Amino acid sequence: MSGSEHQHKSGFETRAIHAGYEPDPVTGAVIPPIFATSTYKQDGVGGLRGGYEYSRSANPTRTALEGALAAVEEGERGFAFASGLAAEDTLIRAVLRPGDHVVLPDDAYGGTFRLFDKVATNWGIVHDPAPASDLDAVRAAIRPGQTKLVWVETPTNPLLNIGDIEALAAVAHEGGALLVVDNTFASPYLQQPLTLGADVVLHSTTKYVGGHSDVVGGAIVVRDLELADQLAFHQNSIGGVPGPFDAFLTHRGLKTLAVRMDRHSDNAERIVDFLLGHPKVAQVLYPGLPDHPGHEIAARQMKRYGGMVSFRVTGGQQQALDVCGRTEVFTLGESLGGVESLIEHPGQMTHASVAGTDLEVPADLVRLSVGIETADDLIADLDRALG
Repeated sequence: MSGSEHQHKSGFETRAIHAGYEPDPVTGAVIPPIFATSTYKQDGVGGLRGGYEYSRSANPTRTALEGALAAVEEGERGFAFASGLAAEDTLIRAVLRPGDHVVLPDDAYGGTFRLFDKVATNWGIVHDPAPASDLDAVRAAIRPGQTKLVWVETPTNPLLNIGDIEALAAVAHEGGALLVVDNTFASPYLQQPLTLGADVVLHSTTKYVGGHSDVVGGAIVVRDLELADQLAFHQNSIGGVPGPFDAFLTHRGLKTLAVRMDRHSDNAERIVDFLLGHPKVAQVLYPGLPDHPGHEIAARQMKRYGGMVSFRVTGGQQQALDVCGRTEVFTLGESLGGVESLIEHPGQMTHASVAGTDLEVPADLVRLSVGIETADDLIADLDRALG
């Protein structure tokens, strides 16, 4: 089943569970086996069975995952990688050349910023920041003829700003660039950027797609077949691919993405209501709030508002650190998107590397990755931690 075959016939949940793999014709196995093999027997020189030759180039367990990823993002082809950054690096080398220019979000994920600022610049790639929520700023940052990518995260990490994907696609295309959307925070269940005009969708599948904090991975999904061929060539040539065990775990997580995202969203909404009424909380950042500056756009392009919540406390940095240190149900840790709830202090944890730059985040900010535990327990835990 190709990535796009079921996109109009079946619902999201059906695609997430069935796309990319038909039950094994020999055994009837309903789940793709873990093909723990590096090479494949050939029927005569060049006589490949199913196109399989060497597992860097292709592995049946990975093929199943890539088909499912394409289907849930409503793309034509999906590509799985060993991490989100391996996916980003492959995209950069597939489409950019020395002298090319990229517009990055002014609050980009720190790893993405580091990849461009400390690695890609050494190879002649230049970049400028622009807030993804400001179309005029993005348009002004584009250098016609030189800008090849406009890079967007929506919602952003950790301030949960929203970019209008449809409008950004028009601005990027008008400037001769491709629109790349990092869809990690929203997940394919809540948002499908390719349907809104984006050219490339990226994920750290470590987060919501895998969903269980037990595997690191990345993904790219595209609709354009010429671009897909370029990516396939570079995926094989660079080799930053996941092994079959990682592909198996990621695919297993994808099958339950929809039910998990609904519970993440339910719990996040309960927690936002609690935080809004708390005297020690100065501000709550969540796209589902009517007074969020990106609320109307988020309502238009997202199914729901997701499981990520950030808030600022009234007592400054020390209070934020104290809250992070006092929770018992929320685990103090980096990353996000797992079934368990996580709490962190972005200023000293995930975003420490951008301190002193334009990407610096407020010192009184706390970020929550709201899990799927009992909501009352999560609220009681935050209530205790806020003291």
